[in-house]
Amino acid sequence: MNYKEFKKLYASSSRDIAREVFLNNKDSIQIKKEKTAVNNLEKIFDSVFKIASKKGFQAMSMRDLSRETGMSLGSLYHYFTGKEELLGIIQTHGWSIMKRNLKQISDTHEDSLRKLRTVIKGHVFLSELYRPWFYFTFMEARSIQPAQLKVVKAMEGSTQQILAEILGCGEERGVFMPGNHELTAGMIKAMQQEWYLKRWKYRKLNVSVDQFADHLVGIVEAFCLVRETG
Repeated sequence: MNYKEFKKLYASSSRDIAREVFLNNKDSIQIKKEKTAVNNLEKIFDSVFKIASKKGFQAMSMRDLSRETGMSLGSLYHYFTGKEELLGIIQTHGWSIMKRNLKQISDTHEDSLRKLRTVIKGHVFLSELYRPWFYFTFMEARSIQPAQLKVVKAMEGSTQQILAEILGCGEERGVFMPGNHELTAGMIKAMQQEWYLKRWKYRKLNVSVDQFADHLVGIVEAFCLVRETG
């Protein structure tokens, strides 16, 4: 599957994401009219990503966010109690997008090699689809509160575990070499993160998201696949 085909299956608009956040946080959000709440949440998230890309989330003030969104400070507080809660909402939902979609992608194949290829490419393609969310959750993870950090770490660990389990199952089936699959999964994930953290580098090399994903799959296969002897 290439990125264009993947996008048709897994893309969600910023409005769809805002609606999902609203439905997941209805009890704490004071605005109960869905259309109004979704419109404003979409504005808030877009503004946070824009400001954070320029000066970082911790340097952002609520007044900065008010100016960027065109919403009053009072209106912003109808959606969250402060910056820390807003950070937690974005972090939790960003990892939720990845965890849910990677699980769905993984379940599309039984064959170990096809499953590995699909999950590796799927992570890269998801980070292209939702780059502001992926970039923000990675860059601002250090700022999250301890209670929320536990949730985020569990979600992050689960995405790495998917890779480790595929490698372990493939070893049992004689497809992949024996090895430290947890460590291999962690290194694969670090290479996947290269795409959304340093995309400028690959733009300079005229590397497309499909080329990057295919090349990464090739590297992993060269390391993991059982080699025929004799």
